[in-house]
Amino acid sequence: MSWEEEALRLYERNRSEIGIIKKYSNVFCVLLPLHHTTVTAQIEIVIDDEGNFLDASRVSDENKLTIIPITEKSGSRTAGKAPHPLCDNLQYLAGDYGRYVKGKSDSAAECYQMYMEALENWYLSQYTHEKVKAIYHYAKKKEVMQDLINSGVLVVDDDNFLDQSFKIQSVAQDKSFVRFVVRQKVTKEVLEEKCWQDRTLQENFIQYVRSLQTEKTLDYLTGKQESPSYLHAKKIRNEGDGAKLISSNDEINFTFRGRFEGKEQAFAIGNENSQRIHNALKWIIRKQGRSFDTLTIVAWESDGIEMPSWDADTETISSGSEEDKNFDFKAEDMEEENLFEDDFLGESDEEKQEMVVSDTNVITAEQFYCALAGYRKKINFTSKMVLMAFDAATSGRLALAEYKTLDSARYLENIEKWHNECQWFQEKYKNGKKIGYYGVPGTREIAEILYGSDSKGILTIPDKNRKRLYAEISKRLIPCIWNGRNLPQDLMMQAVKQASSPQSYKEHRNWEKVLTLACSFVKKCRYDRKKEEFNVALNKECDDRNYLYGRLLAVADRIEYKIFIKNGENGRVTNAKRYMSAFSQRPFTTWKIIEENIQPYLSKMDVKNRRYYENLIDEICSLFDIEKFQDNTKLDGLYLLGFHSQSLTLRNSKNQETETAEVE
Repeated sequence: MSWEEEALRLYERNRSEIGIIKKYSNVFCVLLPLHHTTVTAQIEIVIDDEGNFLDASRVSDENKLTIIPITEKSGSRTAGKAPHPLCDNLQYLAGDYGRYVKGKSDSAAECYQMYMEALENWYLSQYTHEKVKAIYHYAKKKEVMQDLINSGVLVVDDDNFLDQSFKIQSVAQDKSFVRFVVRQKVTKEVLEEKCWQDRTLQENFIQYVRSLQTEKTLDYLTGKQESPSYLHAKKIRNEGDGAKLISSNDEINFTFRGRFEGKEQAFAIGNENSQRIHNALKWIIRKQGRSFDTLTIVAWESDGIEMPSWDADTETISSGSEEDKNFDFKAEDMEEENLFEDDFLGESDEEKQEMVVSDTNVITAEQFYCALAGYRKKINFTSKMVLMAFDAATSGRLALAEYKTLDSARYLENIEKWHNECQWFQEKYKNGKKIGYYGVPGTREIAEILYGSDSKGILTIPDKNRKRLYAEISKRLIPCIWNGRNLPQDLMMQAVKQASSPQSYKEHRNWEKVLTLACSFVKKCRYDRKKEEFNVALNKECDDRNYLYGRLLAVADRIEYKIFIKNGENGRVTNAKRYMSAFSQRPFTTWKIIEENIQPYLSKMDVKNRRYYENLIDEICSLFDIEKFQDNTKLDGLYLLGFHSQSLTLRNSKNQETETAEVE
């Protein structure tokens, strides 16, 4: 099935949503009726059913989204004159516009005449409506500007012209868009007064447009004779989006020639089918799409069943909460974070980390699998997941950069595969609290971890690169998550590089995020290429040189850290972390330096603890092949797994006596 057919199916399956404005994740959206679009209105005029002015007001930002009827030409207008049939900006519907706006008399008169002719044609047709009648009679009076000025909605200067410095919703007064409310004088039933919410008005206009359509041509999508569309919709990604997905308006260069004689042969689709496709895409993108720079990605389940987001972290899927998909730590969250950390005043950043890791309230892998099992119960064998990614080739052209369909069951399998193969212990902030989970971060957070730097205590990508990097990481991870493809090697190497430089991060928690992501990616790549499996739990039998060197580094780090805490030197950085970058490049020679540096710290421990750590180092060294131990070549990312697993094991030993007891 083509993407056009998927969009058509989406529209038809959600007909009950047509014309209903709803708010999703702070974005208002609506599944548009045919021959309608949305605009942002600045002014609302209230009239009665005979066209008498009653009241007017400025529209708030919260309530500005407005559904209006359009023609094919008005829906695609840019610089040309093409009035909307019912609601429009002041230049079209105000007959007295030129009286209050300097230098606009002639053009305003032409626009007004075009508007009135279009409105009159609808009013005189068999598909007229009481609201159309009321607005027609009101607009005929040519008193719109005067009424708005008298009501205080519009502001004039000393010369009685519109004050150009005054704006409504950041829009110049003379460019304000007007919508109507029509109140019945006497009625026995409750009628919808707002024109943009009246489904009877919308249906009448649809029938009116259909009555005017006489031209028929072959619809390439359905194979039927339909009224054609040559001016397809815009506003696909957002309300300000001027790029079109389908366009063949090049009448100068004729870029379609060579294979076709005219644009009709290049691509012909019925007018209403084109609208259904574009309206469905607009609706689903605003409802659940992701935007990164010029790239917009949206995914949905064909039967309308809620599914886990492909770009969400494991904790979000496990908790079943879609409201904080792909949690992105922002500067405004710092206040909540500080409230949480007040509980640990006087303790080092690493010690805070330990206390959280030791917490038993952690999202486990079992919870993740249970959540997926819940999703599996809802789907049937015919449903599928659809993903589309749109990117702007130019300011006026939109490209379908990615299109994927997948059986819903297979989609869940691949989601499970991604989170399972990348599974490592991670942490995130949620509702002002730090929580732990076994899995992998979401795609937005992955981008920030890979390419972010410390800024006000959080990982932030510089503004000039931020959106584009989000887009690139998302595009590169889609095949891995959706299709079970191997993780790109360079992403893993980038994570390892960042994790090997802890001193690049002012905040220890930020480096920990980098470290755990690197562990996830290394684990994934080892499985992709060698089918080797590694877990967070320490593997005491692994004799891989890289893993063992990582364990040694963790032990050295712990020895110094315990003495720092004992002496109250919470702010000091251990030699193990200071030399970590060099250690990853030249492990044998660097370990000799680190081993020498930890001797004074061992001497400050009591006998039992000193014995424990010395024995642990000897135990790890005994697993080395002597030639591999003396090999001074660069370590691969597996050393980070050994480091982190050993660190967690030591960290979760509650006290020195426990550590000692493990030896005795």
